[in-house]
Formats: sequence, C-alpha cells, structure tokens
Amino acid sequence: MTASTRPPTPAPAPASRAATPPAAPAARPVRLLLDGDDDHAVHRAAYQWADPARGRITVDPTPHTTSPAYLALDVLRAMGRDGFSRPDAERMSTDPAWRAVTCWTLACGLDEAIVLRAHRLTTERLRRLAGWCADTGIRLTLLAHAPEQADFQRLLERLTAAGLDDVVTVLGTAPVLEAIGPAATRRRIGPPPHDHAHPLPTLPRSGVAAFRADCWRRQSATDFAHSDGQYRAGYAAARTWLTRTLPLQPTPPEVAEDADHPAEPTPFNLQETEAVRLFLARLTVSSPSAQHTVARVRGAQAAFLSRSLLLNVPDDLTSCAGPGLTTVPLTPRTVHTITVRLPNPLRAAAIAALLFTGTDKSLLSMTQIGSVDDTHTTVAIDRDSRINIGEPPGPRHLYAVPPRARPLLRAAVEFRRRTPRTADKHGLFANCFGTAPRFEALIADAGLPVPALVHPHPEDDWHTAARCWHLHTPVPPAPDVLPRLGELRP
Repeated sequence: MTASTRPPTPAPAPASRAATPPAAPAARPVRLLLDGDDDHAVHRAAYQWADPARGRITVDPTPHTTSPAYLALDVLRAMGRDGFSRPDAERMSTDPAWRAVTCWTLACGLDEAIVLRAHRLTTERLRRLAGWCADTGIRLTLLAHAPEQADFQRLLERLTAAGLDDVVTVLGTAPVLEAIGPAATRRRIGPPPHDHAHPLPTLPRSGVAAFRADCWRRQSATDFAHSDGQYRAGYAAARTWLTRTLPLQPTPPEVAEDADHPAEPTPFNLQETEAVRLFLARLTVSSPSAQHTVARVRGAQAAFLSRSLLLNVPDDLTSCAGPGLTTVPLTPRTVHTITVRLPNPLRAAAIAALLFTGTDKSLLSMTQIGSVDDTHTTVAIDRDSRINIGEPPGPRHLYAVPPRARPLLRAAVEFRRRTPRTADKHGLFANCFGTAPRFEALIADAGLPVPALVHPHPEDDWHTAARCWHLHTPVPPAPDVLPRLGELRP
C-alpha cells in the first residue's frame, strides 16, 4: 500500500459572481482499488455496498463513450436521478450536468462514491471527478482493472494529469474486498408507498365564533373527532407561536378603568403582518385538503382571540388559492417522483415550489436567488417593488418551505450561484416558467398534477390577504383551555 501527500488541485472558482458558494470540506485522499484478477465478487461487493439513502453510491460509467457529460449523468443515475434516460427528456450539457452533480451532493449529504472501471476513464473525466471531490469533499474510490505494471503506470499518469495526486492504492482481491466494506443492510427498493390521509367531511361555512359548535351539531362523533383534531392542532400551533413571537400586550390604562369603551383596535405593523402570514403558510402547507386547512385556520383564529387579537382571513377560504388550498403535500412519494424525473436542480425546485406555494407561476417567476433565506425554510417574493417602482414597500409574499423541499431549494440556489455571472438579484427560476412549450415540457417531465395550474386564481393568495389587530381588551382568565363540548350544546 502506497500513499502520496500532495493534496488535489482545487477547481477554479467561476468568475464574476456576487455570491460565493460556501467553502467545501477538506478533500480526502482518493482510494485506488486495483482488482488485477477482474473478480466478479469485487464488482458485486461494490454494488451491494451502495446505499444512496445513507450517502453512498456506486457509479458504473456508460461503456463505449468518453464524454464527461455522460459520466455526470452516470453519477446522477447512481443517485437515483435518471429522468434524463427517457427519449423526450431534457438534456444537460457537460458543465450544467457536473454543476447538478455537485449541488445534489451538497444538498443531499452524499459522502462516499465508488466509480467502477476507472482504468477506462480519460484524463478529462478524471479531472471532472477531481473537481467534484474538491467542491464537495466527497470520499472517492476508484475501482480499476490493471493486471500489468504498464497499465498501472499509465493509470497513475492520468491520475496525476487530472490533479488526483493524493492517492492511496490497495492491491489484491482480499484487501480490495476489505476496503470496500460490508453490504448495505435494509436497503429500500422502489418508490415509497402511496400517500393516504383521512378525508374530512364537509365543514360549515361559519366564522370562528360558531365554527366548532356547528361542526359538533352537524357531524357524527367520528367525523367531529377528525375535524376537531385539526381545529385543536391549529389552536395549539397558534398559541405556541404567539407565546414565542408576540409578547403579551398589556391592557391600556383607559381600558382597565372603563371596559365598556375599549380603545380602538390597533392594526399590526408591517413586520408583524408578515410574521402572521408566514405562520399561516407554515400551519397549512402540509394540509392534505382544503377542509383540513379551514379547520386549522379556524382553530388558529380562536387562539388569536384568546390573546385579544383579531385575525381576519377571507370568508370563503375554499374559493381562494395558496398554501393548503392549491398545494400538494410534499410526501416521500411526491419528492421521490420529483427527484427521479427531474435531475436538473432548477427544474426540480421549480416544480416543488409550484406544489408547496400553490401560487400562480407569474408570481413565482419573480423569485430571486436572494429570496430564499439561508436556512432554505422561507421564500419571500417582493412583488410590489417589482411592479410599483418608487412606492413604499408593502408586505412581501412569504411562503414556508416544507422540510422535504429544502434540499431541493438548496440544490437550486447552489446551482444558480455556481453559474458564471450570477448575482442574488437574478431570477432563481429563470427559463423555467417562460415559453409555453418549455413549461409544458417541464410539467410533462415531472408527471405530477399541479392544482395551481388546474384551478388558476388571479387574485392574491389567501394568507397574503390576512389582517390582524390588537383589540386592547382584557385577556380571558384561562386562554389556553378550549371550550368544552358540553358548553357548546344549544
């Protein structure tokens, strides 16, 4: 076993970029496993070792080609992103394909990779692998078949020319099998199971004051248990959020002295309004149906009233658009479909954004790279400043990013920032929602229904129309207790 000490040469940074990608972890030595006997057991062990869910992949390069782009697609296929293999799917050229490999590696926590048939890789392909290691810090293992000393020497020359100087060599079948390691255990094969959510019955169109009582009167015990579960979830979430975000407002002295003539309600300021709208988006982004959304929002309104706050939302929520109404919950199966069929990070994030925002694509197309926060949990679209130039800013359109969509947003942001001549003010989803043929091809590639396109809604999303006021009334003595059902009986 031999090793050298010079680290690999890092890939050059793209020129003219406003936002620099985060520094990659320190690159680790490249392992070169020499299978001189070309033993089938070695290749089988490499395949069985792979487990993409745990950050380990085995790449089998496409034979009879030396294209660096094909090698990038082989890496994406090993990650489980093989939608490009369909005849009518979008093609990626060499640089975008390798950017996609880097971004998916960083976003999904990929840690180790074995590349088979490394003795057939050209210097240019090895150089691309070296750049991949330098950008991500991934542990790269090359499995080669070089029975003669001359073959081994030529391989070392290509590795040196590609910048892969820090190489640890392992010789012999038994040491190679030991270096590969044991097979993955409990590896899942195929897509996740189908999604299922218990449907709610038709809910009354009552306001917050009578909603829960009307549900109890009109529904069976089983239906009411499901409806009330969503109502209580909204109530508890709002109470928790209010405790953490908005401190308890003291009652003005004039109110305490004369409760018959309370002070005029005080509207929330711009920052408070944005915070409330973002809370509503987070509360409902995972709702499996509009009925679930209505129940959660009515519970949240009751919690606001218990803190002397009036939360006003559109009267008929089911006729609106936005989170929980024209969205699709990003379940494991939905995310699996997106990532398999759309290997381009921008396209995958664009479809995910359509699904979890439920908004019109014309608004979503205004999303800038800087609109996504550093933790990839929030998307803020400042439409007013884009349309009404020179006027005072209004509340932004804020959308919550569900946890399963955050790796997709992170990969898309990384992809944009690693593109030459890119700044944070540039569009994140540029060229995704543009011409009709390209957009239709994107929807066809995704293969998922998008409610925001099936039921377009030209007006603002429901949560961006929410308003809230401080009522300046005495706080109820026990605000954290929901009314008991016996008290609701007419």
